[in-house]
Amino acid sequence: MQRQAGGEEYDLTVYVIVQLKMNDRAAYDRYQARFFDVFKKFSGRLLSADDKPVVLEGVWDRDRLVLMSFPDELSFDAWANSPEYLEIAKDRKAGAEGIVLLAKGFGQG
Repeated sequence: MQRQAGGEEYDLTVYVIVQLKMNDRAAYDRYQARFFDVFKKFSGRLLSADDKPVVLEGVWDRDRLVLMSFPDELSFDAWANSPEYLEIAKDRKAGAEGIVLLAKGFGQG
């Protein structure tokens, strides 16, 4: 997404935070096996995939935390809505209940 600051435009990095609760590991494993072939086409970066994140406050009832970044919201949308991702996402949705958040990074201005 482009923002203007002082008349200049710049893209804001976006972060995808995914909290998963597994319910069909075989389906999720099929998704995971095909994930990188699709993901690498869309300028995304996998920052973390952690099955045991340290809970510092509150209660966390999930099995996996995934953190990704994309250079901008358009890149994220291109990935998330691509036919290739939509096809493999069927296994992700069958294999795990997800909470998926999109957070905008800070601008450089």
